[in-house]
Parts: sequence; structure tokens; C-alpha cells
Amino acid sequence: MAMKVLIGCSSDELRNHPENNKQELTDDARHIVVNAERTADRVRSLKHGDTFAVFDHYGDIRPIHTGEEGLYYDGTRFLSSLMLNLDGLRPLLLGSTVRDDNDQLIVTLTNPDWFVNGQLRLASNSLHISRKTFLLDSVCYLEILIENYSFQSVDTNLTIHFAADYMDIYEVRGMSRKARGKYITPCVTENKVSLSYLGLDVERRTTAITFTPRPEEISESHANFRVSLRSRETQTILVTVACKRALRTYTPPLDLNQARARVLMEIEQNKASFCSLQSSNGQFNAWVDRSLSDIHMMITPLPTGPYPYAGVPWFNTPFGRDGIIAAWECLWMRPDVAKGVLAYLAATQAVDFIPEQDAEPGKILHETRSGEMAALKEMPFGRYYGSVDATPLFVTLAGAYYERTGDIALIETLWPNILAALEWMTTFGDKDGDGFLEYERRSIDGLIHQGWKDSDDAIFHQDGTPVQGAIAMCEVQAYAYAAYKAAGMLAGVLGHSTEGIRFMRQAETLRLTFNESFWCEELSTYAMAIDGEKRRCCVVSSNAGHCLFAGIASQERAERVAQTLLAPEAYSGWGVRTISSAESRFNPMAYHNGSVWPHDNALIAYGMARYGLTPQANRVFSGLFEAAMYFDLHRMPELFCGFSKEDGEGPVLYPVACAPQAWSAASMFMLFQACLGIQVDGIRKQVTLVRPMLPDFLNEVRIIKLQVGDSSFDIDVMRQRDGTGVTVKNAKKGPAVVQLVS
Repeated sequence: MAMKVLIGCSSDELRNHPENNKQELTDDARHIVVNAERTADRVRSLKHGDTFAVFDHYGDIRPIHTGEEGLYYDGTRFLSSLMLNLDGLRPLLLGSTVRDDNDQLIVTLTNPDWFVNGQLRLASNSLHISRKTFLLDSVCYLEILIENYSFQSVDTNLTIHFAADYMDIYEVRGMSRKARGKYITPCVTENKVSLSYLGLDVERRTTAITFTPRPEEISESHANFRVSLRSRETQTILVTVACKRALRTYTPPLDLNQARARVLMEIEQNKASFCSLQSSNGQFNAWVDRSLSDIHMMITPLPTGPYPYAGVPWFNTPFGRDGIIAAWECLWMRPDVAKGVLAYLAATQAVDFIPEQDAEPGKILHETRSGEMAALKEMPFGRYYGSVDATPLFVTLAGAYYERTGDIALIETLWPNILAALEWMTTFGDKDGDGFLEYERRSIDGLIHQGWKDSDDAIFHQDGTPVQGAIAMCEVQAYAYAAYKAAGMLAGVLGHSTEGIRFMRQAETLRLTFNESFWCEELSTYAMAIDGEKRRCCVVSSNAGHCLFAGIASQERAERVAQTLLAPEAYSGWGVRTISSAESRFNPMAYHNGSVWPHDNALIAYGMARYGLTPQANRVFSGLFEAAMYFDLHRMPELFCGFSKEDGEGPVLYPVACAPQAWSAASMFMLFQACLGIQVDGIRKQVTLVRPMLPDFLNEVRIIKLQVGDSSFDIDVMRQRDGTGVTVKNAKKGPAVVQLVS
């Protein structure tokens, strides 16, 4: 994802700092401005489809201009303030959580001591205020229940303050605009307020706020309710906030109970389609449950099928690379996600040469946006193709999906797209004809670096100097190798034997030239990149671990890379750092230069297990498991800081990391797959466990409702004195073929 983080000053200080160029800081779509307000509190997030919301612990949306709190729809903030007061005071917080299924935010509040003329009128903890919030389609539903637990009658005022600024998500991130649209005079009725904005894209956006029952007082900025309760009485207030775009189909709000029932029905349908895990470790089960719920929440049904949006709040949209990797991480459990990702990316594959979008025929999408700034092309990410790795990963995922499902019909449909992707790899992707995939941006506003580490300072030489020219990343060559192999296999299946042989030869040629050009003997790892002058970036980085994931390394070099990545300089104790602490640009608080990324570690662990290094993979798994126990809601964030693990201390959060993040949530399923060596063969309808080894924190685990073709079954895995035991149970619709390879 495109992001550059600025830490340590407020947005005003940032803009006025004499050492900073104002134009660069405020007009760059890649920046996310960080200030104290943004990092002060943990937030609560909900998502449904193209709508998401970020609240504080109280369930409020605080009117902080540069804060991410708000209700968003299609990349625009439709609600920038939602504050609840009791007689002008903020209630006291008792508890706040997002339910395990991510369906509702539950906040429990109470009253503070209430004084009138110096006399205590109502003692604290007399009123119980419950806020239940959930999303469905483009509507936010809020139920407020007030209960009087005192022995006296209570008369008070509950006021809800609200506002809508209609800021594009890129404005919220810190990007300035030369001009904005205009606010339309609000429409206020006895129980409804409509706030509207006419954008420069000539589209009207409306926030319709409806209150039940009718407030005592209502205006364009607040609604006031008189609360009169005898002892043990209750009162309920319902609020719906509907987001409307004039050019989009609008679904009106449902009755509260109907809406809640539909949300729960969707969750149950998802659980029925998703394989799940249970273990002897309750903490691990909590991590599993939250990860499953986060994946469900991030998956958005598109016309082409389910697609995991990248992350909340900054990346609630389809990303090519992120969608592919998230789908791959849970491919063994739920292959329909990969099918949806492949179909969407095929439908959006570039067919023309468009320099301002970094688009070239055959290239796979990097990201797409649908807000006002995207429509006006104030930034290049409306439909943007600036990633070098999404294209080979697309081909490789197609091969992995076929092996998992045997779905030849989809592969036949995708074959023209696969061929177009391969053509891009050998032409636009390799302009100098040296056999390596390279990137160099064409859009002046696009990404400088176009691998997964895409911040401006992420790729450098050993002395810290930035790379120049067309850049070949080590992991991208590994993906290309895997893509050629996958294409060769698929060509053979489809009866294109000549093409299949050619792709296999390309894979072998790439493997040989890669190992000759990228290996750094003195570092026992692969160079992070080769620059435009064909100089190696001899830097110890996590990128090399992806070479194990894709299988381009020899056995001996894979073992050395694994050893290098688990050395204290590279392994923090919580996970493998993006770069070693011995490198010149190491900063444990940097986005790509020393932090720990869960998806990165999952790919590395999978690669280790691929080469029989399961104990090493389990070390990575164990570190991330221990980290997850410290994170709020056991939710694995996009990334966290790369400080070394210390006794009695948890991992350090990264200030603007997305949480939930699809490929972070799905990382634990690939980690689990790595430790058990799970291979699901949908062609032969069998499951193989290769050198399974449970990590130390698990003694028993059950895989529930694993689907293979038309069959489903459970697999129990138990630690035994002489190794690992496997039992198959509850087989349905056909024989369960499970084999163990030691």
C-alpha cells in the first residue's frame, strides 16, 4: 500500500516547519500525517461492504479534523462527528468492545456525579447507558438504552451532536486540496436531519440522520431528548445514519431488528462456508476467532465474487497484491475467495498504455478508489497499476487455485488474462531484456517503489543511498519464477503443451540467472534488489524470505537464508523485521525499514516449511502468537514496531497501522498451514500433511469442515511422544483421503 508516515508534530506544525517543503508535504497522496490526537487512543472499527466506521472507545466520533474517526462510504467521510452527552457532560466509560463476530460495537456507559448548586443531585453509576452500533450496506444503526438503577426518579437531557465534513479519505490522511465543493443548506424535520454536499465532481452526497422517538429539540447539529425515568425504568433511542450518493443505487434503512437479523444471517452463512480451527489453547482460539471474523468483515461481495478489501481505515478498497496474498493465505481453508480475487483482477486487467496510471497492457491492478478526488484525478489512484508484483502473483495464484480445487472451467476462462500477464512480464516488465522484472514509475504522482515495500525510502544500498533507475526486487523474481512454473502446469492441463514447455524453460532460466545475480555470499542471503546500474543492494531484508515461499532458492541457500532471518539482528522475538537492525537505515518505528509485518512473516514461515525447516517456521509462528495476545481484541494489525522483545513487555504499536487488515488477519492461517505442512489437492481429492509439527503452545488442534471437492471432514492433530498423530473424523459426501508424509 502507498503510505509514508510523518511522526512527531501536529499537522499545523508540519506544514509550517521551516525544514519542510509545504508543497511536497501536503500535496503528496502517499503521506499520512501523524499527530498526538491520532495516536492517543485505540479505536473501534466496523465495516460492511463499501461502508466503514471508526469510533473512539465511547462509541463517539470526535470532531478532530486530522483524526481518522468517522463514518465513511465509498472513500468519503459522511459523518465527522457523533458525540453523546448527558446534561452537557460526557458519560463515564465502563466497557467497550467489538463483538467476536465483528457485527456490533458494544459500549457501556454511566453517569458521573451530578451536582446542582453545589449539591449532589445524582450519584455516579446510577444510570446504565448501553450503545449498540452496527453497519449494514450504507447505513449505520445505533441503539441507545438508558436504565435507571437508582432509587429515585431521574430527569435529564441526552444530547447527540453530529456533523458531516465530506472529506475524501485522502484529505483525512493529510492531503491538501486547492478547492472543495459546497455544503448545501441542511433539511431539518421533526425527527430527521439531512446534511448534503455537492462535490466538484458534480455529485451530491447526503447524510440522512433519523431519530426514534422524535427528539424534544432538533437542529442541523444536534438532537436533544428528555429522559425521565422512575427507578428501574428504561428508555430506548434509535438512530440511523444513511449515506447516499446521487449516482449510486441507494437501499433505504431497514427496521432495526430486520437489519440486525440480516447481519447475523450473513455471519452464519459465512461460518457455514469457512473451515475453522479449534485447539487446546484458549488464547489461540481467541486469535483464530478474531482472525476469521476480520476476514469475513474485510471480504466484500463484488459482482465478480468475494474480494478481501485491504484494510480499515486507509485501504478499504480492492488492492491487487493485498487481495492475492490474503486469498492465498486462506486458500487451503476457503478457495472461493481466491476465485473472486482472480475474477475481479482479470476484469480490471489493463488493456491500454496509460502513463498517468502506470498502466500497460496485461498488467494487474494495484488499487482502485471511488471518492471525489479520484473522480477528479487529483491523485492517481482512481484506477492505478503501479505494482510490479501483482501481475506474476496473479498467474501464480491461478495455478495454486487450480491445484486446490481442480476448477478447470475457471482456468479456461482466465487463460487469455494469464497469457496477457505473461506477455507483460516479458515485455513491459523486462524492458532491457535481462530476464528480470523491473519497475520504474511513469506517473509523476505514482509510487516511486512498486514492490510490496513501496514507501519512498524502502529500497537502498548497504550505505543507505537510495537506488536509482529500473529496479529488480528479489522477491519479484521469485514470484515470476513461480508464475512461469504455474503457467507451464496450466498450459499442460489445457492441452497447450508447446507453450507449457516454453514457460517451464523460462522458469528454469530465471532460477539460474537469479541465483547467480542476487546471491550475497558474505551475507548468507539474497540481495534485496538490483538497481538500474545492475548493482546489488546487499541488505539483509525480509524480502529474501519470499524467495523461499516461491521455491526459487536451492536447499542449501534456503537454509542459510532462514538462519540469517532468525538471527537476533533480523528477528525481533515477535517476528522477522523488514530489515536487519545492523542495516544503515534501520528504524524499528519505520513503515518498511525495521518494522514487523504479519503477512511478511507468514510467507517467510511458509517458505521455511517448504524446505523442511518446520522448527524454524514454528519459531516465527510462536513469536506472532505471543504478539497477538497483547493486541487489542487479539486483532493482528497491519504492522507493528520492530523493537526487540523484552521480558514483561509487549510489542510496540505502529501509530497509523490499519486494523483490521486483511492479509494480517489471514496470516495466522498460512502460519498454521506451514507448521502442519497442509497440502490440499483438489484434483486428486486428497489432503497431505508434510512433516507436521505443532508449535509449543499447541498440544491438540482440530480442523473443522475442511472442504475437498464435494467432501468435507475434520482432522484432529495431536502432539505425541514420538511425533504428531493425525485422525480423520466426520467425513461427509465421499471418502476422506488424508495422508501423512514424514
